[in-house]
Amino acid sequence: MITITTAQSDQDLRGILDLQQRNLKKALSAELIERQGFLTVEHTLPLLRRMNEAAPSVIAKNDDEVVGYCLTMIPAFRNEIPVLVSMFELLNQLPYQDQLLSQSNYVVMGQICVADGYRGQGIFDRMYGLFREKLSPSYSLAITEVAASNRRSQRAHERVGFRIIHSHDNPVSAESWNVLVWDWR
Repeated sequence: MITITTAQSDQDLRGILDLQQRNLKKALSAELIERQGFLTVEHTLPLLRRMNEAAPSVIAKNDDEVVGYCLTMIPAFRNEIPVLVSMFELLNQLPYQDQLLSQSNYVVMGQICVADGYRGQGIFDRMYGLFREKLSPSYSLAITEVAASNRRSQRAHERVGFRIIHSHDNPVSAESWNVLVWDWR
């Protein structure tokens, strides 16, 4: 039985990192990238610990195995991952509903992944349900960025409520990206 909860231990965080390593773009074939989607950003255990202490991430577990995760990243971590610095700089300049995002109370969904073999079972939606339940009392918006080439992820995010508010090319990652907002107000 799959349990949706928050990451509460180093074992949970190591499970996130293991799943992340298996789904990074650099570890997948072109066919898997096209069909299943991919991850771009790598995290370290010390960084995940700090992020999780600031705002717990959501995980899906099958017994003790982490089979999915949804990383919570508050804006205070904007400088911790070099490839994300430009995203936060962009967010500060983007308008949303007559104000800049920098003037909004938002949280970033840092990365989401469901293990192969567990996809298509509603885990993605259930993790986002708990993500919203835990964070919407403190934040009015959830923001994420999805590679334009990652069509599976784009469709899944739109299904749960995210909407594209901006598209751009990122010279650091050499990718085109969509900025998505999920308005919880």
